[in-house]
Amino acid sequence: MVVTTRRSRGLAAAMTVAAVAMLVAACQGSAASQATGNVAGTRTSSSATPSQTQTPAEVSVSPADSASDVLPSDPVVVKAATGTLEQVSVTDAKGAAVKGALDATGVWTSAAHLAPDTAYTVTVKATGPDGTPSTNTSSFRTLKPAVTATYGILNSGETVGVGMPVSIQFDSAVATPAMRAEVEKLVSVTTTPKQTGAWGWLDNRQLMWRPATYWKPGTKVSVNAPLTGVQTGPGKWVANDDKATFTVGSAMISTVNIRTHQMTVTRNGQVIRTIPVSTGRPGPLTETRYGTKVIIRKEGQVTMDSTTVGIPKGNPNYYKIDTKWNLRLTWTGEYIHSAPWSVGSQGSANVSHGCTNMSPANAQWMFESSKVGDVVKFTGSNRPFLPTEGIGVWQYTFAQWQQQSALH
Repeated sequence: MVVTTRRSRGLAAAMTVAAVAMLVAACQGSAASQATGNVAGTRTSSSATPSQTQTPAEVSVSPADSASDVLPSDPVVVKAATGTLEQVSVTDAKGAAVKGALDATGVWTSAAHLAPDTAYTVTVKATGPDGTPSTNTSSFRTLKPAVTATYGILNSGETVGVGMPVSIQFDSAVATPAMRAEVEKLVSVTTTPKQTGAWGWLDNRQLMWRPATYWKPGTKVSVNAPLTGVQTGPGKWVANDDKATFTVGSAMISTVNIRTHQMTVTRNGQVIRTIPVSTGRPGPLTETRYGTKVIIRKEGQVTMDSTTVGIPKGNPNYYKIDTKWNLRLTWTGEYIHSAPWSVGSQGSANVSHGCTNMSPANAQWMFESSKVGDVVKFTGSNRPFLPTEGIGVWQYTFAQWQQQSALH
């Protein structure tokens, strides 16, 4: 009995040691599998078999990481040599995003110009061939221009006459036809009700959109000019977008017959006043220009100084005089204004230096009844109104105006 007991105890002890050894081995095996799973970033399993190596997408970004002096007109292009692009964002330091989209080949390209002298961050989320997700981040900076180009949209928020075109004016020339074409591609006009019209360049600073005929009274006009990043000259880039709206008021159209010295004023097709006038006396520097003009500004009181239009002191045609109720018609100095000194000639003779003279009462009525953009047509002169001397879009037929586009 004693021998039997010892053997039983020895067998039990041996079985206990073996069990402990198996337990330790099992615990060690689980720990090893768990550690391998954490390093590889894959889901673990109860098996001790090592996980497969992950394969993230191979992504390329242009401009390259840390690039500087990037042209604002250069696109951001993101491609995946392997795998698939899932999401791309290009943002500046304020979080403003650059628009872009994936094409049918899976390449993401920005759809807007970049701002000059601005840092951008590109964040790319992609999936590798085996489904492995990844996120890549890079950054770059656009060039700092030697000159920042500036521009404005005229008449924003105003009620204008039927002859006032949409006018985008740059403070300096848009230097080349290609640069003007790039500006023209980006700008747009929306009208309610819809009207046919076209963009054209009056000169290399003034881009205008005019309807085929005068605006319909009551038209609502919206202008969008997202021109950030557009180059307008050597070392010169635009750094802002702009937009504007204006409303078209009544159709006030006046006709001045230079030979008969009469102005006929109509509103919405009805004659509302006939005014005796005196226009410019004959001569290369004084004759009033014929053509279709538009009231550019209501300036009220103006000192007329002939030196500003190339007639110096000492010249027989020199003048300097204060005037009232001024409506500007050209940049070259033609106005409608009060001229009490020529009342005796108004309706019978042309004695001015090029302006349209009226009595004080008629000039005040005209000033108070008019708005910027009202049309004033002149006939009966031998001196033509050149389009760039004012808002000369109506000196062209619509077909001729369409040829003023930089896209033709």
